[in-house]
Amino acid sequence: MNAQNEVGTAITHRVLILGAGYAGMSAAIQLAARSKGREDVQVTLVNAQERFTERMRLHMTATGQQLAELSIPELLEGTGARFVRGWVTAIDAGARTVRIDDDRVLHYDTLVYGLGGVADTAAVAGVEDHAYTLNGVQDAELLGDRLARLDGGADTGTVAVCGSGLTGIEAAAEIAEQYPDLNVVLLGRQEPGAALNRKARAYLGAALERLGVRVRGGVEVVKVRPGAVELAGGESVAADAVLWTSGTRVSPLAAAAGLTVDERGRIVTDAALRSVSHPEVYAVGDAAAIRQGYGVMHGTCQGGMPTGVHAALSIDRVLKGKQPKPFRFGYYHTPVSLGRNDAVVQFTRPDDSPRRICLTGRMAVRYKETVTASPWPTYGRMKKIPASGAFWPRGGRFTRNQEAR
Repeated sequence: MNAQNEVGTAITHRVLILGAGYAGMSAAIQLAARSKGREDVQVTLVNAQERFTERMRLHMTATGQQLAELSIPELLEGTGARFVRGWVTAIDAGARTVRIDDDRVLHYDTLVYGLGGVADTAAVAGVEDHAYTLNGVQDAELLGDRLARLDGGADTGTVAVCGSGLTGIEAAAEIAEQYPDLNVVLLGRQEPGAALNRKARAYLGAALERLGVRVRGGVEVVKVRPGAVELAGGESVAADAVLWTSGTRVSPLAAAAGLTVDERGRIVTDAALRSVSHPEVYAVGDAAAIRQGYGVMHGTCQGGMPTGVHAALSIDRVLKGKQPKPFRFGYYHTPVSLGRNDAVVQFTRPDDSPRRICLTGRMAVRYKETVTASPWPTYGRMKKIPASGAFWPRGGRFTRNQEAR
């Protein structure tokens, strides 16, 4: 809905999108494409870097592999959306302003909050000072430099990957394959692939063994110090480099702004992805606590992009005087790369529980690469045909939420 000024000219509705990850980019492109040509809607995307970060490939960056330079401004060309480069340092939800780099202030009428999660380096002593992460391209490149120096050393180096989730699995496999002379140990509370079915889990374990990755499941890292990680119970594991992939945290900006957040700092949303405390704020991707019939969604690219598109659709409907529709999403797969020449893909029910069907080997590699490469061409298609981005599995009975919103 558009307000009118005294002379009858429509007042511009300012939509500000924070974060150009998979979800934020989806929201920006979808909304800009749908409002293209409208002078009463202004879409602005804010991100700290001009380069789009392919988070699903950061383990490749960390092992010295060159990735394509994907430009956010170039993708936005022709949509009418503006791009602002800068770090978001504060949000004033009352005044509806966002401070950028502490010296610029941007105003909004509607805010899309897509400042996603990063590895939680504050939960365990020593991680901040002595461990590497895959939080971004620069972090991955720092680890890459360290691995290259270790690989060229006189003695065989040991790399400890802390966290046996998907990020840890893919990173450990990639490091072991690219640097076969290094010792790689994967440490985690659970066995790798614990959420997969028996066949997929066995295949994953055999692949890690073939690559020479030493797996230590059922352990908890309690401290990282120079040259080692300490486990609960007093055991110490020697390590020349430590990669931390255990747990995630989100930016504290939403909580500081007074928005209602959950115990992990994620913005609690209603069915249309609006903040339950500030309906002019939409939350997408890892930054949002989105409840479905099976529970609160966890952060993945497969779910993040649909949240961004749905937020754009909701905003577009509101601007046209309509009510937004509820968001529904069902998971459908868990692809895991095991180096460049192997992978496993677990197909899932909408609630993310494993089905009997899985892919392994070369077929899984092709499937995983198709999935990993899909966001960029998807954005391109949305520029031309916005409706092309609005298709994803709704999840059937698994996503019917009976709780009152």
